[in-house]
Amino acid sequence: MGPLLDEIAIFLAAAVIAVPIAQRLGLGSVLGYLAAGVIIGPWALGLIGDVEQVLHIAEFGVVLLLFIIGLEMQPRRLWALRKTIIGLGGMQVGLSAAALALAASLVLEMPPVPAIVAGLALALSSTAFALQLLAERGELTARHGRSAFAILLFQDLAVIPILALLPLLTAGSESVSFLGALWETVKIALVLAAMVVGGHYLLRPIFRLVAATRMHEIFTAMTLLIVVGTAVVMEATGISVALGAFVAGVLLADSEYRHELEANIEPFKDLLIGLFFIAVGMSINLGLIAAQPLFLLALTAGLIGVKATILFVLGRRHGLSWPAARGLAAYLPQGGEFAFVILSTAVAGGLFVQAEADLLVATVTLSMVITPLFVKLVAYYNTWRMPKSEPAFETPEAAEHPVFIAGFGRVGQIVARLLRAKHVGFTALEINADQVDFVRKYGNKVYYGDASRLDLLRAAGIEQARLFVLAIGNREASLRTARTVREHYPDIQLIARARNRKHAYELMDLGVTVLQRETFLSSLELAGDALKALGFKPDEIKRAKTLFRAHDEKRLFEHYHAADDETRYAKLVMEAAQELEEQFERDAAEHAGE
Repeated sequence: MGPLLDEIAIFLAAAVIAVPIAQRLGLGSVLGYLAAGVIIGPWALGLIGDVEQVLHIAEFGVVLLLFIIGLEMQPRRLWALRKTIIGLGGMQVGLSAAALALAASLVLEMPPVPAIVAGLALALSSTAFALQLLAERGELTARHGRSAFAILLFQDLAVIPILALLPLLTAGSESVSFLGALWETVKIALVLAAMVVGGHYLLRPIFRLVAATRMHEIFTAMTLLIVVGTAVVMEATGISVALGAFVAGVLLADSEYRHELEANIEPFKDLLIGLFFIAVGMSINLGLIAAQPLFLLALTAGLIGVKATILFVLGRRHGLSWPAARGLAAYLPQGGEFAFVILSTAVAGGLFVQAEADLLVATVTLSMVITPLFVKLVAYYNTWRMPKSEPAFETPEAAEHPVFIAGFGRVGQIVARLLRAKHVGFTALEINADQVDFVRKYGNKVYYGDASRLDLLRAAGIEQARLFVLAIGNREASLRTARTVREHYPDIQLIARARNRKHAYELMDLGVTVLQRETFLSSLELAGDALKALGFKPDEIKRAKTLFRAHDEKRLFEHYHAADDETRYAKLVMEAAQELEEQFERDAAEHAGE
């Protein structure tokens, strides 16, 4: 127990020290984990000597990680992304594999079959690396982030046929006969088919029985048993344990227990990813790098250059902007964790000698190390290429529209749609240039400008307006615009969107008396849905909503004068809550027996 505890303490200490330093230097957590692995590994301090043991532990981390990724791949989600996954992902894997296979044949002088396997292995990117980097920079939901995720999904799926084909590709070698290779392929297909059928018909009933115990720790144990049990079966049949866990996750992705499964494993997720990165850092063969530094750097630069170029071109062809296409190329040019699996399987099948595999593994590892720096470089370039200043405000054409709409986000667009349906003309102003470009694509006529600027309002013909709709989400900008309109055009009716009660009172200070709190009505409707789900009658729900709304809006205006007195305001709020309960009790008594 002593040596194991020592190693755990070393891992934790390395992560706790290296990652914050890397974050402080702006390098990101991934490089921090890699550096920690290099430092404690056998080529530096040598605190952990048995790299093989660490790689086994790290492999279990990747197993759990891929199980989580599988859980996130619901069939509906895959179907919605089918064009991007198959089109963009398929083209990326196919073109990258072909280009890299040709490079392996020319540069490393590999025969055709090993070159093809090397090209397929190197074409796959690291799901763990890319998703972690995208999440750290908050770009998972950006267009290049969604495209990257779709490509990674295709790559994860492509591993299945690649691993299935490997035995056939090795059939010509001395160590594997054609019949043996055919049997291995059939065995993989049978095992995966058994997993699909067994998972579909057995897993849900089993989880239902476990859930009936209402013991959280047993459910967690069952979750881990599914992953570990799948890994055991996969290892016994010679299939990648990571692939098996991934398939198990996909089988459970659409089950009613999916969220519970994710919640059980989520606490381990970041630590397991970190462990994987530390293991990668420890496995970096500094001796090999020191022996052939220029050659390895050239191979790594070639790998990143080929894949980044293909990703950039495909991104542009699929409609990504120049910055988004550069972002896509920056996140996915590295080799991935599945390359280790494919290359080790190829070595076992006699396709590669160990020295060739070591060279490719070192190239993949170095590409992982360089990727975070490449991402920062591309981000810096994109920022440098952006306009140094905001575009000049547009001057709307002066028109005799009866309505002005300030702010064309979620709220302003709904108001505009209703006015357009009733053939009511309006002039819309929005200060976010990206939002203006976006809504114009859908036929909306909206102008880029600051609605609090008096000269802009006059140029747009505000003198002819009868109504000013204040739909700006930013509180300061909303108050600034309301002040301008109230001071210079007091006869124009002003109705406003308020973010909350405090914002409503600030608008009241400026003379705005017609306003709607943006979440109040939707929250009230949601409360009604809750009562309906609990079995309350429709008439009772309608009365409750009407009574609550009338009471709340009345108190909103009555409490306005006490809003600045925190003690008095708190007392009034508590009195109002008590009063509301009494009103509901009286209402229930009046309608008893209905």
